[in-house]
Amino acid sequence: MTDDSPKPDVSVVVPVFDEEDNVADLVDEIAAAFAGRSFEMVFVDDASRDKTRDVLKQLKTRHPQLRVLAHRRNSGQSRAVRSGILGARGDLIVTLDGDGQNDPADAPSLVDKLAREGAPKNLALVGGRRAKRQDNAWKRFGSRFGNGVRKWLLKDRADDTGCGLKAFRRDAFVALPYFDHMHRFLPALMLREGFEIEFEDVNHRPRMHGSSKYSNIGRLLASFSDLMGVMWLNRRARRPGDVEEV
Repeated sequence: MTDDSPKPDVSVVVPVFDEEDNVADLVDEIAAAFAGRSFEMVFVDDASRDKTRDVLKQLKTRHPQLRVLAHRRNSGQSRAVRSGILGARGDLIVTLDGDGQNDPADAPSLVDKLAREGAPKNLALVGGRRAKRQDNAWKRFGSRFGNGVRKWLLKDRADDTGCGLKAFRRDAFVALPYFDHMHRFLPALMLREGFEIEFEDVNHRPRMHGSSKYSNIGRLLASFSDLMGVMWLNRRARRPGDVEEV
């Protein structure tokens, strides 16, 4: 895809780090899910140590909709997502994780729900909700505990912010304050800016290759400080309502 090619309606943004065994299948599945639609795929390699970047570059010959952005230094999932969105050309963004556990076949349904006729005014995000988690019991417990505490404190109505599969409007995302790990707080941040949000059940699959980059303890420690920060942001929010030129 070149700079002078038609602007796509949807940009599918996928952050990846050391996922050389997963990206080929994932690219194929995304292409199949959005076949017949106006879309691009933006994979962001977060300075992988394996051959993820090389595999992605080879896949571009088979998938002209594929673009590959690369970080020079490893900067984490939120920064990779943000790099992809800032580089995206579509007005509607879909994000999903690079480990293959999110099912790309669910993505068009989220886009359709977001862009449907008669949607609530200011609807900016439709988040996936993993109906049947395919992780181990310890990881599921950590996720339920973290989601419960966050939902209680932030009142963001989100049962599963850890689901990487989301559809949202690009202009809404760029209006949000950026910080590391912000991808787990998108519903709360969208509500803070006065946007509407909705959720939909999606499929979840076991990881076929590689290993998780997160642990319950590491996620809990990071989430606690982030949660305090988002609570502070919410307390400091002041919305003017509609802005009019007079």
